[in-house]
Amino acid sequence: MDIQFQVEQFLQAVADCIFAGIPQKQPEKETLQKCKIVSHRGEHDNQSVLENTIPAFDLVHDRGIWGIELDIRWTKDLKPVVIHDPDCRRVFGTENIVNKETFKELKTRLPFLPSLEEIIQKYGKKLHLMVELKKEHYPRPRYQSDLLMDLFSNLEPMHDFHFISLSPEMFQHVGFVPNNALLPVAEFNFREFSELALQNGYGGLTGHYLLMNQEMVKKHEQAGQKVGTGFPSSGNCLFRELNRGVEWVFSNQAVKLQTICDSILQNQ
Repeated sequence: MDIQFQVEQFLQAVADCIFAGIPQKQPEKETLQKCKIVSHRGEHDNQSVLENTIPAFDLVHDRGIWGIELDIRWTKDLKPVVIHDPDCRRVFGTENIVNKETFKELKTRLPFLPSLEEIIQKYGKKLHLMVELKKEHYPRPRYQSDLLMDLFSNLEPMHDFHFISLSPEMFQHVGFVPNNALLPVAEFNFREFSELALQNGYGGLTGHYLLMNQEMVKKHEQAGQKVGTGFPSSGNCLFRELNRGVEWVFSNQAVKLQTICDSILQNQ
């Protein structure tokens, strides 16, 4: 897992450097005003501020950024918590495995680990929530689905939140929302997931900007769907995505990108 993560980060950094150096036309004022930046796991460096934690999401909220992406997994006692990995080693430096311990046990050892309920209560209707369903076993699927339905009952699908996943089969656990509140996340399977999104009437498609070609963007637009791309970290890359009609921009540098948009709008 660590090696894969490091390789992905390296390739992403290379792509960012290349696209950062390619000049792009500054988007129109209306496009910048409608820009929907989604902070990927919050504003974090995993040193002073850890990903998927309240401090990381507070930085996003305080800067007026449109939304956050967060990952959920289930504890032993079936409490949804906000964490990307199945274990706590990479982020928290401990050997705790999420589904092997109760929420109380994890929270005692890792006080910064938030529950999904905490996130919804604190940021619901204040930030748009892009909630990623991780591929894992649901031992009590009906109970878990009902629990999620209850947690999101005061929020409006599409308007306040979407469910996203690298494994679209996980959408079966959130059948209480319409299909257009669901977004598959493509990696190297863009064409497969694009067709899946079109066939199932999902809200659209998301994935890395490098692999989301313009033909695919137009195809989903024509079907009344929207497209999100990650992970721009420069002004030029942000402008490229906005100019080609991307709806959501997922980024690990959300504060930086929001600052660029705000600065241009203030000058105008």
